[in-house]
Amino acid sequence: MITKSGGEYSYLTEAFGPIVAYLYSWTTIMVLKPSSFAIISLSFAEYASSSFYPGCTPPVVVTKCLAAAAIIMIVGVNCLSVKLASYVQNIFTLAKLFIILVIIVAGIVMLAKGNTENLSNAFVGTSSSFGAIGLAFYNGLWAYDGWNQLNFITEELKQPSRNLPLAILIGIPLVSVCYVLVNVAYFTVMTATELLLSPAVALTFGDRVLYPVSWIVPLFVVFSTFGSANGSCFTAGRLAYVSGREGHMVKILSYISLRHYTPAPALMFNGLLSLIYIIPADINTLINYFSFAQWAFYGLTALALIVMRFTRKELHRPVKVPIVIPGLIFLVSFYLVLAPIIDKPEMEYLYCSIFIFSGLLLYYPFVYRKVKWVCKLMRPITMYLQLLMEVVPPDKTQ
Repeated sequence: MITKSGGEYSYLTEAFGPIVAYLYSWTTIMVLKPSSFAIISLSFAEYASSSFYPGCTPPVVVTKCLAAAAIIMIVGVNCLSVKLASYVQNIFTLAKLFIILVIIVAGIVMLAKGNTENLSNAFVGTSSSFGAIGLAFYNGLWAYDGWNQLNFITEELKQPSRNLPLAILIGIPLVSVCYVLVNVAYFTVMTATELLLSPAVALTFGDRVLYPVSWIVPLFVVFSTFGSANGSCFTAGRLAYVSGREGHMVKILSYISLRHYTPAPALMFNGLLSLIYIIPADINTLINYFSFAQWAFYGLTALALIVMRFTRKELHRPVKVPIVIPGLIFLVSFYLVLAPIIDKPEMEYLYCSIFIFSGLLLYYPFVYRKVKWVCKLMRPITMYLQLLMEVVPPDKTQ
């Protein structure tokens, strides 16, 4: 229906106007996308270094340096070539599917041997409170996040009206089944406590089940996390690019590399923020508190589909889903946003909300009013960065 890249940003713009879309791009570009890239890179670093520190946790400085190196390498690949980035994604996705298959088959073998005690009482001692379920969904659904990534590159897809829904219909059930079976496999040899305490769950599983060839687990998990980080970087750069093109971010982010035809400034900006986010000790806390914002925007995007069903009837809809589906997603998102806050209100949620709406302090003078002195200030800076990175406005690459 919406043929522009940018994912939720484009839908929010069409349904609710520029302010809601700006707040989404502000929150996602500045926090959600780079912090997600940083977390995946840290996971890559933990698995990559764990084999060199058997029996103990790798030093934090080693993990963070490896994560920083991965971020720089991935950003470099994406800046050099779209085709190279897509080849990297395809190769490492195959590696991910291979190790998932190995873990699932090993889990089936352990189940056949009768290792079911951890599954029989898996929910003993857990909380079923209104807010605890919401927080559990935050962590679980973050692992499944990625179902919307193709929408960020709609303009670059071949036959998007066919390939986009086809990829979603195949990808989401496949990922759901694989991830559930992998977790079942983990519980055949690990208790819930051991799973929570393990810094690298797949590595612990491999040591207990696949020895003496357990080394394949950390190797292929490294491949898997590298591929996930590459996908995160690929799509995050497109959101910054589209937002810059629409005037909601600085114009330089919408520029394209003259040599490689990639949104290099947007990719570099996302990489720079990700490097900053690997510095804090506990970035997972940041994700927990900002996940409510992510689901608020998911809910608004689902509501946008309902709104446009009545306000934009003229739009061509190659795939038209029953209106009850976006309605259900909106209600679920509404629950996920409010449940943790009602059950256990904390000041951090207020701080996150203040950060989100603080974007309006920049929107009014710099985006809406376009004050002249800012334009004069940014013009030489943009020109210098344009010469430095050899980038041009997108219309100049045609």
